[in-house]
Amino acid sequence: MRVLKFGGTSVANAQNIKLVLDIINQKSQKEPLVVVVSALSKVTDLLQMAASKAAANDDSFKEIVAEIEKKHLDILKEFIPVSAQSSLLSHVKRIVNHLETLLDGCYLLGELSDRTADTILSFGELLSSFVIAEALKQSNPNSMYKDSRELIKTNNQFGKAAVNFDLSNQLIQSYFSHQNASVVVLPGFIASSTEGIATTLGRGGSDYTAAILASALDASELEIWTDVNGMFTANPKIVKQAQPISNISYQEAMELSHFGAKVLYPPTIQPVLRKNIPIIIKNTFEPEAEGTYISNKEMAQTNPVKGISYIDNIALLTLEGSGMIGVTGSSKRLFEVLSSEHINVIFITQASSEHSICIGILNSDAEKAATAINKVFEVEILQNKIDPCIVESNLCIIALVGENMKNHQGLSGRMFSTLGKNNVNIRAIAQGASERNISAVINERDVKKALNTLHENFFEENTVQLNLFVMGVGNVGEKFIEQIHTQRKFLKDNLKINVRVIALSNSRKMHFDEEGISLKDWKESLQNGETAHIQNFINKAKELNLRNSIFVDITANATVSDVYADFLKQSIAVVTCNKIACSSAYSNYKKLKSLSRQYNAPFLFETNVGAGLPIIDTVKNLIASGDKVHKIQAVLSGSLNFIFNNFDEQNSFHDVVKEAGVQGFTEPDPKIDLSGVDVARKILILIRESGYEMDIEDIENNSFLPAACMETTNNEDFFKSLITHNSHFEGLLKEALEKDSRLKFVAQFENGKASVGLQLIPKDHPFYNLEGKDNIVLFYTDRYVDQPLLIKGAGAGAAVTASGIFADVIRIGNI
Repeated sequence: MRVLKFGGTSVANAQNIKLVLDIINQKSQKEPLVVVVSALSKVTDLLQMAASKAAANDDSFKEIVAEIEKKHLDILKEFIPVSAQSSLLSHVKRIVNHLETLLDGCYLLGELSDRTADTILSFGELLSSFVIAEALKQSNPNSMYKDSRELIKTNNQFGKAAVNFDLSNQLIQSYFSHQNASVVVLPGFIASSTEGIATTLGRGGSDYTAAILASALDASELEIWTDVNGMFTANPKIVKQAQPISNISYQEAMELSHFGAKVLYPPTIQPVLRKNIPIIIKNTFEPEAEGTYISNKEMAQTNPVKGISYIDNIALLTLEGSGMIGVTGSSKRLFEVLSSEHINVIFITQASSEHSICIGILNSDAEKAATAINKVFEVEILQNKIDPCIVESNLCIIALVGENMKNHQGLSGRMFSTLGKNNVNIRAIAQGASERNISAVINERDVKKALNTLHENFFEENTVQLNLFVMGVGNVGEKFIEQIHTQRKFLKDNLKINVRVIALSNSRKMHFDEEGISLKDWKESLQNGETAHIQNFINKAKELNLRNSIFVDITANATVSDVYADFLKQSIAVVTCNKIACSSAYSNYKKLKSLSRQYNAPFLFETNVGAGLPIIDTVKNLIASGDKVHKIQAVLSGSLNFIFNNFDEQNSFHDVVKEAGVQGFTEPDPKIDLSGVDVARKILILIRESGYEMDIEDIENNSFLPAACMETTNNEDFFKSLITHNSHFEGLLKEALEKDSRLKFVAQFENGKASVGLQLIPKDHPFYNLEGKDNIVLFYTDRYVDQPLLIKGAGAGAAVTASGIFADVIRIGNI
């Protein structure tokens, strides 16, 4: 004999019930079946709502009753021939009339007792099982209906009654020993006390009903039919990459179901475990899918972690004080008072110092529990030996579950380091001696990030998902997005990095998509986005609270650079080509570096100097390896190098500057490049990364631009001034030609002093043959004394800068 249980979604409507009947008819050809059914989807909630409304003297409960009646009558009409409908419809109406009478009583009395609530809630399964049994008889005449209340007996603990197994087993075995039907349909969830009063087995109790029957009948298997392909490695609604678990032990399944794996009601396992009856979780809507097989069968040891689960709506209660140290009975008094208040303890941890005990309970019980605890320990609290109970609400318990975890070292460390890396604060930790479960209490707002981070670490072949929040989609930003789109598959297949762009913003619009913006049509999505607002952008990124989040700043905007600290404090990494933050006041630069370390959030800005060249990274490695930089000489502006390489007797200075702008080598305001401010910022960043303290005001800027050019307030006037002062620029060129030299804008640092300015570079100097928009840097250090360390290459251009930003993003993925 085999026992099948079908959940609420499996019997939600006539269409689903047809699938259920097909499964039953197919399986009943091979062996006798016991079929347990839940209430139709949402009906138990409707009954609960109707009872609450009736007790509150709200007569709208009658509308709910009418809705429940219609649901069941419609299904009967769908399956039963018209000629046979009359008596069955009347039977349903009689059941509904009984329900309405009970609710009328609640309405008149203005109260709802636990006993009455159980009776009212039982109508969901009574109606669904009757309707499904009658529908089944149309295709299988050798099937029948049996009321579970006649077979399963409990105590009078209404709401979650305890089963009298001796009596129940005797009644079940006696009934089925005289039964020859191929299928017997029974309602789940409901039972009755030894006095015959209706009781219930707790929400989800239909699974329990099926397990009780399977155990009593020594069934070959217990099949739980639901709307998913078995138990998953995590909740698939929260973790999109969650995978079905093919085989799992009873103990692992029990742990996962206790921690919120809702496909299985936790008490279900105990009755069948004693008889070693396998449980199979199957999908009504994909009956051919493998499902999850739960048994004591020895399984190959692969991943020691079988699943990651959680319980939400948790409150953490802490009782602490010196009056508990060495005092026997404190724990006994604490748990006794909770027991007397019928409060279930979900989580316990106590320090070996005995100074404090932490317990996790449901949020809804927190106030009652704290009041009761404070009353029991009132004397100690008044004597200041124990502090009043501390309550922290809106928490969640996450758990790593696996039978073989005890045989693998370092799982706890791996779990907590993974959470810490993503700024998930752990409030309490518990691990049993069996090491089958490692639990941690965290903030409820962090549960999605925590589950996804842990699942990524333990189940996804070390694939790291990076979630990018990109601000600035001009020339460089557009190239950056294009490079991500082109390389996504390569990164995922070869580097195990999954890059998703979650947000895009320009100065006018911003667009968010938690599942990742399609990079094929991102421009259209951005155009149709909401009005851009930097604080709203920050708030949305915080609210999404995604793992491995990275803020990518591809602007030259000071306001944007001012918000880096806000992101770093949320453990959101920052990647930027914007030089303003790192060249701002030294105190701000140090603060950002400190926040990066404190919150374990990378702060990378390789493109601040040399676009895609590995200049900053090289300096970091030199310093980290114990070297010391004494002198730096560099051409750091690809824009100025392009300009002075192309400025000759045939091309005026004005025309070359214009062309540099057209090719994207200068900032939108070319004065930033030509004034030397941009170069000063770059050398300042290199000086700071070399370990020296300096501010921008300490750098001598020898500008080659006439004062009148610098005083212009817009680009149009600036370019006019270049024409006006053309003779000045021709004079600079003439002097260079006369001395057989080339003009280069050079940054240098030596003996604690720094300067930037235009220099005449002779033929024998390394800078002389620097072509196009290239940059070059010479580092003189303890190790590179006579011959400097030289880095040279393209130092400007949208594609090159974008590739440098992209490299920083990938670097974070590899950390």
